[in-house]
Amino acid sequence: MPTFIDLSHRIEPGMPSYPGLPEPRLDTFMTHGDASRQGDYVPGTTFQIATYSFGGNTGTYVDAPFHRHPQGADLADLGLDKLADLMAVRVVALEEGPIGLEAFRGVELAGKAVLIRTDWADRWGKPDYFRSGPFLPADTCRFLVRAQVALVGIDCANIDNMRDGERPAHTILLAAGIPIVEHLRGLDELPPGGFRFFAVPPAIVGGTSFPVRAFAIVG
Repeated sequence: MPTFIDLSHRIEPGMPSYPGLPEPRLDTFMTHGDASRQGDYVPGTTFQIATYSFGGNTGTYVDAPFHRHPQGADLADLGLDKLADLMAVRVVALEEGPIGLEAFRGVELAGKAVLIRTDWADRWGKPDYFRSGPFLPADTCRFLVRAQVALVGIDCANIDNMRDGERPAHTILLAAGIPIVEHLRGLDELPPGGFRFFAVPPAIVGGTSFPVRAFAIVG
């Protein structure tokens, strides 16, 4: 039987958030008690409605090309074929600093979601999570574009070197129409290949980035 592996962080008030971005809020618009007093439902039938407020770059999220490029596709124009039911591979790069081409040697990449396990997710909730760790330099990103990967995901705070203001990974990958998924978790539970990956956001017109329930199906 197939195994479903959740690769996302939970979204809740007080969770780790990128410095300077708003923390998520959950407010109650209508409680079960409110619904019971409205008179619209029979006794015992109630509903609760919540409202949510958070930045698009919260938790585990996908970046659309519009996040970096003014003329790039937004979340609504990002095709499902780039986000769902993708054959995927998992590579390992545990050292801080640039991730070189050697991490991808011998791996079939064309048309696949490439998930990069750095184990930086083990720092989630700790003071040093939101700093530059493993990252994709420009040469590696150009290699992935030439390899025609479908999507790139990573389990750390930023796919770029956070000290590099040019942000080459976002620039190169998103210019090629390759979605980026950041803040993944649980990549140590995945095999090197032979699984499928899903990371679908709502189709928000003008949307740049948005949290996803990223998961893999193995077997």
